[in-house]
Amino acid sequence: MNRDPANTGWFYCLDHKTVEPKEGCRAEVRLGPYPTREEAARALEKVDERNEEWDTDPAWNNEGDE
Repeated sequence: MNRDPANTGWFYCLDHKTVEPKEGCRAEVRLGPYPTREEAARALEKVDERNEEWDTDPAWNNEGDE
């Protein structure tokens, strides 16, 4: 992520299901920041992808150890 203070990134608002700049809804209802508007628009897809990776990660999925 670009740490330039002039570039504050983009956020995905869970309440409104839209991409917004820093001056948007409160932090509790947003995902981000993302470096580009396009990446923020894919926020929910990215969440799904990461959840799937974690759900199938053998290091965290010890079903056979019970």
